[in-house]
Amino acid sequence: EIAVRIIRACRELGIETVAVYSEADRQALHTRLADKAVCIGPSAINRSYLHIPSLLTAARMSGADAIHPGYGFLSENAYFAEMCNAAGVTFIGPSPSAIQLMGSKAAARKTMIAAAVPVVPGSEGIIEDLDGALAIAKEIGYPLLVKAALGGGGRGMRVAREPGELRSAFQAAQREAATAFGDPRVYIEKYIEKHRHIEFQIIADKQGNLIYLGERECSLQRRNQKILEEAPSPALTPGLRKEMGQAALKAARSVDYYSAGTVEFLLDKYGHYYF
Repeated sequence: EIAVRIIRACRELGIETVAVYSEADRQALHTRLADKAVCIGPSAINRSYLHIPSLLTAARMSGADAIHPGYGFLSENAYFAEMCNAAGVTFIGPSPSAIQLMGSKAAARKTMIAAAVPVVPGSEGIIEDLDGALAIAKEIGYPLLVKAALGGGGRGMRVAREPGELRSAFQAAQREAATAFGDPRVYIEKYIEKHRHIEFQIIADKQGNLIYLGERECSLQRRNQKILEEAPSPALTPGLRKEMGQAALKAARSVDYYSAGTVEFLLDKYGHYYF
C-alpha cells in the first residue's frame, strides 16, 4: 500500500520508479505500477526485504538515485541508511545518526533531558539489575513503567504499582524485550495514569528549516497500539498546542533531524506534557 502511494506521488512529479519484490509478491500491485520491477529474493523476508546486499544491488543495476524504505523492515535501520549513503544512493529518511540515537528510548531520554525537553521522571539510562530498579523506584515513587530500551509497538512494557510487583515486572519486560527486539535492556519511567497520547508531525530539511504540521490525538489504544487518531486534539488549547509544537521542534533540532517524523508526548490530567 505504501509503495503504491509513493509510486503515485513520484508519477505526479515525473520521477521514474523501481519496485522491488520477493518471489511471493511477484504479482503485487506495486510491481505493476512502477516503471521497473526487480525481484530481490525468495519469500522469506530475511532473504529479500531485510537483505541489504540484494536491495543495494537492485538499486545499482536499475540506476536508482534514491531508496524510499516505506515503513517497517529497514525503514528505521541506521546501518541500512549508512550503507545507502556509502553506495551513493540517497536514503529517503533521517540521517543514520538520528535513527540510531532516537531508536534507543533510553538514549533518546538522555538527549531530550540535555535539550531541556520535558520527559517523564525516571532513569536517565539503562537499568542493569533489580537493585538499580529499586533505587530508582525509591527516588520517583510508584506506579512505575518498566520499558524496553529498543523497539516499539507496546512490547516489553510492564507496570509495577507497588514494590512487590517490581521484580516480576522487571524480569517480564526484560524477557519480552529480548524475544521481540533481541535486546533485553530496559529502563524505568514514572507511570502516568489517565494520560492522553498526542503526537506532533514535523518535517525538516538539511538546511536547518523545521516546522510542525499539527498534532494527532492517539489516546484510544488496545494493548498499547493505536486504534484511532483524531486531529486536531480536543484537549489542546491554542497556547498549549504552540508550546508542545515548539518542544517537538526542539527535540528534532537536538539530534539534527531532517525528513518527516513524529514526536510523541504524554499529556497528564493536569496539563503537563512529557516526551
